[in-house]
Amino acid sequence: MPVFPEEPEIHESLPGPGVPFLRESDAQAPATAPTTVVAPAPVPGPRPAPPRPAPPRAARPGPPQLVPKPGPAPRRPAPAEPRVEVQRIAATPAQAVERADDAVDLLLESGRNPGDILVLTVGEAHPWQQHELSFGEERYWAQLAEGGDVFYADAALTRPVRREVVVLVVNGGPSARAAEAYAKALDHATALLVVCGDAGPAAKGAAGTTPGRPGKA
Repeated sequence: MPVFPEEPEIHESLPGPGVPFLRESDAQAPATAPTTVVAPAPVPGPRPAPPRPAPPRAARPGPPQLVPKPGPAPRRPAPAEPRVEVQRIAATPAQAVERADDAVDLLLESGRNPGDILVLTVGEAHPWQQHELSFGEERYWAQLAEGGDVFYADAALTRPVRREVVVLVVNGGPSARAAEAYAKALDHATALLVVCGDAGPAAKGAAGTTPGRPGKA
């Protein structure tokens, strides 16, 4: 058999002077020093939005308010008609036409325009009316529409005529017709009515009557 050389025995060497003996705790300690792991800083995220206010609660509908209905508008009073002044001139039926002519002359002299005067006769037609009618009724009524001169007509005139001054000539006819003519003459006048003769109790008791000669109202 071959003979193998004996392996040399390895004896644990003792540490030299100044070398510390190894401890079991040193043998168990890890070879490398522990490393400290630093956690990364947190990345700031978006800031939370402020809380939204809660929506207001819908108010409960209360009872419907009753709106009062407008009442009828107050009626405006109708404008009052201007008061017509009445003047009386005493005269008999035979004198009435002459007194009326004098009254017309005085009215014109006081500043009245001829177109503002209307002469109405209760009895026979005034001579000027008879003269104008001699040219035909068409021409006669045209003068009334033109309104540029004194117009003479019958007291029963039915056309809508309004003039500032009306001269009523009571030169005949029954008293009832004279009273009716007086009422119609008031409707035709807007400022002054001159009554020549007796037109009945209504004309005698009219306010503002003055026996005499008419002037400018």
